[in-house]
Amino acid sequence: MSFDLPLSDHPLRQELSAEVHARPYMHLDKNERATHLAFLTGERGAEEERALVAELCQQQGVEPPAEGSNFHAADLGHYRLRWERHTEFTSYSFFARAEAFEGNGARERFARTAMEFVPQDWLSRLPGQVLAGLHMEMEEGSADEADADKADADEIERILEIQNFAGSAVSGGAARVWMNFTINSDGFGRILVRDHYLRPRQAGRLIQRLFEIETYRMLSLLALPLARRHGVELTELGHSLMDITAQFSECDALESEQRLLAQLTDLSAEIERIAAATNFRFGATRAYYELVRRRITELREERIEGIQTIGEFMDRRLAPAANTCVAVAERLDTLSKRVARASQLLRTRVDIKVEAQNRDLLQTMSRRAKLQLLLQETVEGLSVAAITYYGVGLVSYAAESLKASGLAVPESYLEMTPGVAIPVVAGLVWFGMRRVRRIIGREVEDEIRHEEN
Repeated sequence: MSFDLPLSDHPLRQELSAEVHARPYMHLDKNERATHLAFLTGERGAEEERALVAELCQQQGVEPPAEGSNFHAADLGHYRLRWERHTEFTSYSFFARAEAFEGNGARERFARTAMEFVPQDWLSRLPGQVLAGLHMEMEEGSADEADADKADADEIERILEIQNFAGSAVSGGAARVWMNFTINSDGFGRILVRDHYLRPRQAGRLIQRLFEIETYRMLSLLALPLARRHGVELTELGHSLMDITAQFSECDALESEQRLLAQLTDLSAEIERIAAATNFRFGATRAYYELVRRRITELREERIEGIQTIGEFMDRRLAPAANTCVAVAERLDTLSKRVARASQLLRTRVDIKVEAQNRDLLQTMSRRAKLQLLLQETVEGLSVAAITYYGVGLVSYAAESLKASGLAVPESYLEMTPGVAIPVVAGLVWFGMRRVRRIIGREVEDEIRHEEN
């Protein structure tokens, strides 16, 4: 029965609701064999991988992955495929039931794997580099064995081909798991699972968690070589910073401080180079290590007497490596902050000295401006005198020309003309020069005010 409600769905409602069901677990029966491969592919190439998976599906006449999808599971006859595309890696898991194997080695553990059903030419075209590879065998166990306190350690050692392995009872005792966490002669690690009373979906969750533990373990360790290499560089950069800061109190000249500031700038650039090369990897290590711990918690391990659990194995092997990466990342961040503080301190000292120099320069310029003003006023006085002299001369010439033109100008007036003209001409010249100076001053002030606005 359906209901037609007058409601408007958010356009992403269906997509977001389906996200929790986007990558379902496989349903596994007892006596399953599986091979898991994880390729480091980077953030590109999803289309190429999807096309390869589609090609494999079409060869068997089954539905290919949907356009734009990052997950696909398919039954390809003798085996089943589970493909997952992640941010920087891709995983392929192949599952085959024990009855699919016939002939020699069908019953011998790890003699034959699910990989033999996968076309080799198709495998050779998978993009990326193999980072993790696992063979898993799940066999049926008895209820009596589920209650036993000890396991046949020698037999497990022979099967996994290593003495240092981990194992535990998981899923509330519904199964036992042993992992070797190494690369055997065939290029794969091994997982042996003894199924006592796992349900098919529960078995699928368990196997997926075991695959993810190994995959995320390897991914989390990718930062370890970087941490070891750059840890030495950070130690040297730390010593260089100590040497530079020790010279702060010894240098008085501005040139010395500017030289130290240039060295700090180079030091900061080197730190930023290391940060750019490692930040993503160190951040990814934190995330992957947390995923490993979460998957181990989800196993609900119980100890098998005499064998270290998977959680103990990781705490002893993986935790120190992850902590090393975290410590180097924290050292890098701390050193970057120390260089920034030292640069700020030295830059402040340089700025104070530069400001003092600018103050002295401004005072010198002020004194020079005052002297220049006095000189200008002196020149203006001389200019007024000179212009007045020539102006009075012109007035005298004008008066004499009046007499020469026949006008009856008394001689006494002609003699008085220069004396009367001197104050008049001098006043007009002085007033004119003052007015011109005011006009120029207002224009300069307006221009300065316009530039400030």
